Amino acid sequence: MTIPKLNDEEFIELWNKTKSARALARIVGVTVRNVMIRRRKLEEKYRIELRAEHKNGPKMHHLSTSHLHKARLSLGLQNGVVIVFSDAHFWPAIRTTAMRGLLWAIGELQPKAVICNGDAFDGASISRFPRIGWDNKPSVIQELNACKASLGEIDDAAKAARKECKLIWTLGNHDARFENRLAQAAPEFENVEGFTLKDHFGDWTPAWSCWPTDSVCVKHRYKGGIHATHNNTVNSGASIVTGHLHSLKVTPFSDYNGTRFGVDTGTLADTTGPQFTDYLEDNPVNWRSGFAVLTLHKGRLLWPELAHRFEENVLEFRGKLIDVSNY
Repeated sequence: MTIPKLNDEEFIELWNKTKSARALARIVGVTVRNVMIRRRKLEEKYRIELRAEHKNGPKMHHLSTSHLHKARLSLGLQNGVVIVFSDAHFWPAIRTTAMRGLLWAIGELQPKAVICNGDAFDGASISRFPRIGWDNKPSVIQELNACKASLGEIDDAAKAARKECKLIWTLGNHDARFENRLAQAAPEFENVEGFTLKDHFGDWTPAWSCWPTDSVCVKHRYKGGIHATHNNTVNSGASIVTGHLHSLKVTPFSDYNGTRFGVDTGTLADTTGPQFTDYLEDNPVNWRSGFAVLTLHKGRLLWPELAHRFEENVLEFRGKLIDVSNY
């Protein structure tokens, strides 16, 4: 028997009748994980709360929807600097040149917002990919502590530079591994504190996309391939800043509406770091370590700037080589 696909209204109605991911999954004939993923998407899409009840347990007051990821976060900035980094894949006991350069840039440029554009958390030990040989990946708690330490330093630097600096985390596919694994393996623990990534990083506001101004979008990924930055801005109709591909580049595009930009924010990790060593098999990659600096003037994005790792402890920015070894 082929089970018809539920539209949004039908799914919400059935959820409100069952109030259980397991019960709904049995009725529809899909996995619990698929039910929970769709539930989360509908909560985000319609800004509603789809409550769960456990028949064998006590009735509980449901948590507020403040933990939900906002689909789009608008900052409404007209002037100032926004620094965007991505794909840090923070690893225990590693402090990269790009990370040191980021701390320097925050103090120097005093941004109005710092955006972590996805994949701060790597999730190496909970990847869907099998182990490569006898590789030694850090545990979830080791990675989580590495993220806390590094993002905490960025938080401190941002607050020291500008008290009202906004901290945004546009979530990436690696970040999603944290909650996806738990949703699949332990759905009974939903809404228990600590089971969402945001619970561990209260100073960072999560979103799928962040719009510093109404013509500039920052999100982890959109189009793929070597021409992603070009295709991103052509297809979105806006300047769009993405990560995911680690390429660190700016691609302008002009038409009757003027000039807009596709920006790739590179990786805050070292391109030869242990996060990538085994699965790259010592192949060359078209990646660069660094981050992007966006300057807004009267609501318009000026030509985006890139900060690039020149060599160990030396950052290349605005035609100068900057020693960041003290950061």
